[in-house]
Amino acid sequence: MGERKKLYFIYNPHSGREQIRTKLSAILQIFSNAGYELTVYPTKEKKDAVKQVEMLSDDYDLVVCSGGDGTMDEVVQGMMCREKKIPIGYIPSGTVNDFARSLKIPRDMLKAARIAVEGMDFPCDMGTFNQEHFVYIAAFGIFTDVAYSTKQNVKNVLGHMAYLLEGVKRLTNIPSYHMQIHSEELQAEGDFIFGMVTNSRSVGGFKSIIGRKVQFDDGVFEVTFIRSPKNPVELQEILGAIILKEIDSKYMYSFRTSCLQVEAAESLPWTLDGEFGGEWKSAVIQNYQKALKIRVDR
Repeated sequence: MGERKKLYFIYNPHSGREQIRTKLSAILQIFSNAGYELTVYPTKEKKDAVKQVEMLSDDYDLVVCSGGDGTMDEVVQGMMCREKKIPIGYIPSGTVNDFARSLKIPRDMLKAARIAVEGMDFPCDMGTFNQEHFVYIAAFGIFTDVAYSTKQNVKNVLGHMAYLLEGVKRLTNIPSYHMQIHSEELQAEGDFIFGMVTNSRSVGGFKSIIGRKVQFDDGVFEVTFIRSPKNPVELQEILGAIILKEIDSKYMYSFRTSCLQVEAAESLPWTLDGEFGGEWKSAVIQNYQKALKIRVDR
């Protein structure tokens, strides 16, 4: 007998509707049947997963995490701080799971568990926002604080609707931010109500808002900035474009880049993968091509 492969399973027991509770033993059985020796760790607090993964010994062959995008994010954050990068499997159990959807990881937890142990390693781009890491989106402005200001229980019950309802309530007084955008591809200055830098096909449940050919390993982000409407007619046109998920070049900048710098007149709140990412006046957002291996379906 050779050495048994080692798997580290880290999960957020409170994610989604705590649905992992009923599935836990079946998931562990799948891992065990695949020939892994298991270590199981339920997270206790915010940022717990970052520490655990960062300190993990190098003799693990696979790290599997279960939770929402926030849990996945913490695992990525911890992994990016390591010398030895271990492949990551993901069993989504949160409310939205944009990242899982984009990588075609199924919502069915047992199917996702099988992919984690039987799938193939996909080398995935990662982003940094100043010093923080993010997997699929950095954004500011209208709709973006929805994800982290909606209370968890409301999120669970209303799921997707919570995102949309919260967003629409704010359309009366939309804050706009004066900023400059610098990248090799575009230099721009103006007032913006929204901006996102994404590595994902699906954001807030919006599929392909950026375009059809989004790749996770091409070394570039898809970037969209929406200009401030000057009157109600412009606002209607912009909302129409968002609802139809079309780029309206009159009011939007949309381009691809591997690195951009954003300078704002005042500090403004950003969201990173649906979690609050701090208030920043200036940000450098950089793509690291194929930085981590994520398990996907063969």
